[in-house]
Amino acid sequence: MSSTEERKFSLYHDLMQIKVMNILLISSPYDAWVMEEDCKISERIVSEYRGLNLSSPPRLTWVSSVDEAMAMLDSQNFELVIIMPHQYRIEAAETGKIIKAKIPDIPVVLLSHRELRNPGEGMPEGLDNIFIWSGDAELLVALVKNLEDALNVRHDTAKVGIRVIIVVEDSARYLSSFLPILYKELVRQTQAVLEEGLNAEHRLLTMRARPKILTAGTYEEALKIYHEYESYVLGIISDVRFPKNGVLNENAGLELLEKVNSDRSDIPLLLASNEPENMEKARTVNAYFVDKNSPDMLVEVRNFVLDHLGFGDFIFRTPDGQEISRAGSLYSLEKMLGSIEDDVFLDHCRNNDFSRWFYARTEIELANQVRPLRDYDFSDPETHREHIISLIRNRRMQRQQGVIVSFNPRDFDPETDFLKIGSGSIGGKARGLAFIGSLLERNSWVHEKYTDIRITAPKTLTIATSGFDDFIDMNGLKFLAKTDLTDAEVLDVVEEAIFPGWIEAQLWAYLHEIHYPLSVRSSSLLEDAQYQAYAGLYSTYMIPNDHPDLEVRLGQLVEAVKMVWASTFFNAPKSFSRRVNQRTDEEKMGVVVQQLCGQQYKDYYFPAFSGVGQSYNYYPFGRMKPEHGVASIAMGIGKSVVDGEQCLRFSPGLPKILPQCPTVEDSIRNTQTRFYALKMSGSEKVKIHTGSNLEQLDIADFTETLPVRKLASTYIAEEGRIRDTASLPGPKIMLFAPVLVHKVIPLANVLKDILSIAEKGMGGPVEIEFSVNMFEDAKPVMTLLQLRPMSARADLGKITISAEDINKAVCVSSHSLGNAVKQDIYDIVFVRMENFEVSATREIARDISAINSRLFKADRKYILIGPGRWGSADPWLGVPVEWNDISAVSVIVEVASESLRVEPSQGSHFFHNITTLGINYMMVLESEGNMIDWDWLTSAYVVDQTQYVTHVRVEKNLIVKIDGRSSKGIIRPS
Repeated sequence: MSSTEERKFSLYHDLMQIKVMNILLISSPYDAWVMEEDCKISERIVSEYRGLNLSSPPRLTWVSSVDEAMAMLDSQNFELVIIMPHQYRIEAAETGKIIKAKIPDIPVVLLSHRELRNPGEGMPEGLDNIFIWSGDAELLVALVKNLEDALNVRHDTAKVGIRVIIVVEDSARYLSSFLPILYKELVRQTQAVLEEGLNAEHRLLTMRARPKILTAGTYEEALKIYHEYESYVLGIISDVRFPKNGVLNENAGLELLEKVNSDRSDIPLLLASNEPENMEKARTVNAYFVDKNSPDMLVEVRNFVLDHLGFGDFIFRTPDGQEISRAGSLYSLEKMLGSIEDDVFLDHCRNNDFSRWFYARTEIELANQVRPLRDYDFSDPETHREHIISLIRNRRMQRQQGVIVSFNPRDFDPETDFLKIGSGSIGGKARGLAFIGSLLERNSWVHEKYTDIRITAPKTLTIATSGFDDFIDMNGLKFLAKTDLTDAEVLDVVEEAIFPGWIEAQLWAYLHEIHYPLSVRSSSLLEDAQYQAYAGLYSTYMIPNDHPDLEVRLGQLVEAVKMVWASTFFNAPKSFSRRVNQRTDEEKMGVVVQQLCGQQYKDYYFPAFSGVGQSYNYYPFGRMKPEHGVASIAMGIGKSVVDGEQCLRFSPGLPKILPQCPTVEDSIRNTQTRFYALKMSGSEKVKIHTGSNLEQLDIADFTETLPVRKLASTYIAEEGRIRDTASLPGPKIMLFAPVLVHKVIPLANVLKDILSIAEKGMGGPVEIEFSVNMFEDAKPVMTLLQLRPMSARADLGKITISAEDINKAVCVSSHSLGNAVKQDIYDIVFVRMENFEVSATREIARDISAINSRLFKADRKYILIGPGRWGSADPWLGVPVEWNDISAVSVIVEVASESLRVEPSQGSHFFHNITTLGINYMMVLESEGNMIDWDWLTSAYVVDQTQYVTHVRVEKNLIVKIDGRSSKGIIRPS
């Protein structure tokens, strides 16, 4: 939530300070019995409060006599006393006098079964008000809220500018009819316009900002309230006949409304009378009229509240009162303001209709900005109109930043940052996204510091887990959690399943307004969790969303959502769940539908570059320190980075140091040559499945595009050097020099600050996915796509690696991940380096998977040793194992090979999950102090062997020590 919103809500904490918590009811035992047993009044009050989303329903305490009441008042605090007379009226008034003699300020209300006062007769001494009881719990709620309004109005109007509705009525019967409907409408309509998606506390706080209802029974009382709160009056509802100067006056209501209308013609007025001839008199004072004898009286009062006090849609009317159109939200009002005629616009301005509507919707700050505006403040109506539109737009943007907004298919704002369909959890990935928006809003200094780049979160729609539950239940798919079906078989089952119609209808409304490419991503309950993150185990689908037929686009989105749900039951997450002792049938899947960052080049859509930043660097190089963090970036869509393919790695603290590019030859060999982009479909119907429209392209074929022109360097063969420009002829090398060296985009500094903010916000090391879009003539946009905690590192208890450990070691690493001592391992699976071929990495992965399966079933942990980048999606960079291929591994060792020299992939999902599972990772570099004893390995007892892979077992356990403080690690026999 924005800092402005937080300040707003901190003000609302101070509203409605005086609450009615305890009510003393004095009645006959019979009435008490009827109210409790027949009316179930306690339950109904609680039910009414819950139904209206009100907090803290009052507690009723019954007594049957004055003596019992006095004794109870001695022992307990009450904010209200209600008397239900069972004999004569005089008894109620006398009881009130006795109570007030003891506690002068306590309100005493008479709840009668019939009208006890004659017309014009004042309130009996000892009573504050009289109501007619018909057995409806809504009346009790209304009279309690009315008392609270009277007790809080002076403070709340002065503090925040809360609006006031004045009701003038001396008849207990009509007042008892009016108040419940007014309060019910006020509460319901306030709920309807609350900022959706706020937490329960904030909803209640906003509810406190609803207008207050003040009642008066005489002309003098009404006039006093009006004068005291004139600048806050939202509307007045008045009877015609009531006391003035102590005498019943036939025209007191007309005189009151005439005075108000002459002072303030912008205040809506309602005249209520049981004499139809008063309709004409109402017109003379510009008031609406309701016939008290009409069977539709309450409906007409409700319509007045909705249409004229601002609690319903905003109704655009011509100056003569003809309805033109309606707006149900700030967004629709803003759209319609751009097209209405000048005379309609100016008439609404002069009548303060806009500000009244804003006040009714608790948009007090906006209303206060609009209300003072007058025609003469602007050179012409168009300037006036544009100013109000800009105020509304700014308020909309401010209101929805960092807030999860419930999707309303009838009237949603497509510019909303974060929308939610359904109930239940939104899942880990969506929570991280929502938190990003909150952090960006709360740390506005970042935007002020980096004025040359816009930092934002993507427009997002999330489908909560209730959608997944409905889909699974209606199709009977719970069995998928326990089966051993292949991923392809799971997809086939899910593809044939019926999609929930209520979600499809909302997605149709969403796509009707949204036309940009979309990324459909998983957001499971456990994904990106603090200690057991399932990063990258579920599916992501990207769709162009550009087909001219809405039904085709809807079909593609529905299919993508189903495929994400299907990935809940894939083998990789099942293996991961077994590893962390998590029941697979407890997992639930939310879905994130996200605006894809980028723009179209030729037939493809992609950002200039994407990347992953981590606030802690497990493999610092040279002058780098772990706390400097690390980032990996690649041109195009970020699949290259998260899948562990070729990309550029740097530290935000020292961005000019590139460990993988120390020489020109290394730069040519190790930098990115291919990138991922989304193939736009145009009028084609694309099939949604993994990789169907995400293509890997050669950078050399896109040298004329803006990303290559602004980010690439050029290799000058005749000079044997690389120049930091793409404007020269020659092969393009993706070193991102304009960004990292020349700071055309201050990426390194932005990352440092964003990672620092996020680390403080999440209470530990974090990882952020991002994309950057660049333009010819506009400042670049950095979009933060995902925030998750780097799996919590174990407390760095002291691990000592002695000289004896080094001497006996069969493996020593100066770059190790973790902080542990392990002594329960007897098995080692390794790739034989003399047989290794880069072209055989897929076959090697299959061999390892088969050996892992046997070890997993036998519950034996093992050490895995081999060349290159483990878990890379690119088989030319390492062995492309997935989680179910290595589910029993305890330690992974990465060794250098003549044919395979790559940097570790800290930004990949594979690497992220290693830290989650407590799997130690050791990198054996070709540098002093690093070694692996291949002779010892090959001399051990062979359990199994393939062309490329050997499984050996030792008689005595192996000892693994990893010192997280120094990043050193050893493996030695016991």
